[in-house]
Amino acid sequence: MLDIVVPVYNEGETIGKLLDEIRDKVKTRVCVLIVYDFEEDSTVAVVREIHDRYEFSVSLVKNRYGRGALNAIKTGFECSTAEAVLVTMADLSDGLASVDEMYALVQSGFDLVCGSRYMRGGRQIGGPPLKKILSRAAGVSLHYLSGIPTHDVTNSFKMYTRKVLDRFEIESGGGFELGMELTVKAFVNGYKIGEVPTTWHDRTEGTSNFKMWSWMPRYIHWYLYCLKHTWFRKR
Repeated sequence: MLDIVVPVYNEGETIGKLLDEIRDKVKTRVCVLIVYDFEEDSTVAVVREIHDRYEFSVSLVKNRYGRGALNAIKTGFECSTAEAVLVTMADLSDGLASVDEMYALVQSGFDLVCGSRYMRGGRQIGGPPLKKILSRAAGVSLHYLSGIPTHDVTNSFKMYTRKVLDRFEIESGGGFELGMELTVKAFVNGYKIGEVPTTWHDRTEGTSNFKMWSWMPRYIHWYLYCLKHTWFRKR
């Protein structure tokens, strides 16, 4: 069983398309947890109207910790009950065709599986050029410098086992760097990490809430954390 956590902010235009994609592309048995910040969010009314069209469970979950993607994801983790939890965005950017392969790795013994844009077979379509360059450089360089077994540590499209989620306290205070934090912590503590190639598409509807410049110091923190702990371990 797989829980899919979807943090949302006024995704009324895209949430139905996302649920359709889950229905059409994911064969694993799933429960979808849609985490929203406030009752007036445009996503809420749409989900209440269409949730019973799907064979899988679709639940609305109110953010417990205040607004923002980080708090929404934390809420989703706490409300999930499945053996594995996937984080995906409501903007249709993540390649859901990779989900079954990611879940197969979890079933085979991996503790955390990353959807990877930068390994062989992965792709990134669209998006701000500078963001693409920095993200690729961070992921690929950390892979070779530390040995972390993913080329795409900054991607939020990841699947976590309950063992990983229960083991680590989340320290992130910004946003999507949460995925990098958990991946780095899992790696330096000896958990088994895998990656699956995925295709990422820039959103075509709505507005992105990714704040590159304000969040960058937090990504750098976890990048250096990984190097510090792996180099110390090697010595």
